[in-house]
Amino acid sequence: MGGTRFIGVFLTKLLVQQGHEVVLFNRGNHPAPVAGVRTIVGDRTDPNQLYEALAGESFNAIFDNNGRELSDTQPLADIFKGRIQHFVYVSSAGVYLKTDQPPHVEGDPVDPNSRHKGKYETESYLAGHGLPYTSIRPVYIYGPHNYNDVEAWFFDRIVRDRPLPIPGHGQHITQLGHVYDLAVAMTRVLGNSRAVGQIYNVAGDRYVTFDGLAKACAIAAGKDPDALKLVHYDPKQFDFGKRKAFPLRTQHFFTDIHKAMMDLNWKPDFDLISGLKDSFQNDYLATGRHLRQVDFSTDEEILKR
Repeated sequence: MGGTRFIGVFLTKLLVQQGHEVVLFNRGNHPAPVAGVRTIVGDRTDPNQLYEALAGESFNAIFDNNGRELSDTQPLADIFKGRIQHFVYVSSAGVYLKTDQPPHVEGDPVDPNSRHKGKYETESYLAGHGLPYTSIRPVYIYGPHNYNDVEAWFFDRIVRDRPLPIPGHGQHITQLGHVYDLAVAMTRVLGNSRAVGQIYNVAGDRYVTFDGLAKACAIAAGKDPDALKLVHYDPKQFDFGKRKAFPLRTQHFFTDIHKAMMDLNWKPDFDLISGLKDSFQNDYLATGRHLRQVDFSTDEEILKR
């Protein structure tokens, strides 16, 4: 489902390289990442359209990369119940309830008020309706084709020699995972009986502080990390409304990935620096983002205070 943006680009390429016959279902707004891959055009948010397009199809496995709410995935799951060997769902570590004892492990309590609660509701539906599912819970995904400003937020400021406003004390610990490593882990569930009915945290194998992430991004961009001007501020003193002043949640937020490493015979290929260099060279610079105008008005509000 999807297949032409971010995770789907890497996943499609890997599956084709491994010899799988891949079919994409999406709105047809972006070309397939591999020439010759069949695409079924449709809108997954319309259950009738989904049924008409897919009820007559037969697949061994389904990768659902872009279902956010239960209503996105339930019609798809119902169509193929009893007809597939594996349903792989991309959830989010954002479903976890904030804890005083990190890292998060699979089975930790979930937050009923999380903005990702639709992901957990989908996991519960798949588990309760007898589908051979596996759920993947990434933390923060980064790398080429990222349409969320994660590493690019840092690069925007670093390449322009601007201060970086960091909420809190800069020592909150978080975790990133390269999109390629995520896609590899997803392919490792196919034909793996141990993975059926399981949830896996998937991310990098090291954690990093906010200040440390800024410095890692500077190294990736060829800048002196010690020359960065990191400005720490209290986010509670500001009302940003719907504006996003910083791309990461201001708390400790990281997971244990050992279950995925053991069950899937997987480990990340990218360390943080090499992954950020990949993103900077092959996406940030390659797309000319370093030459675009950027709105720093929220930064200016913070710095003025």
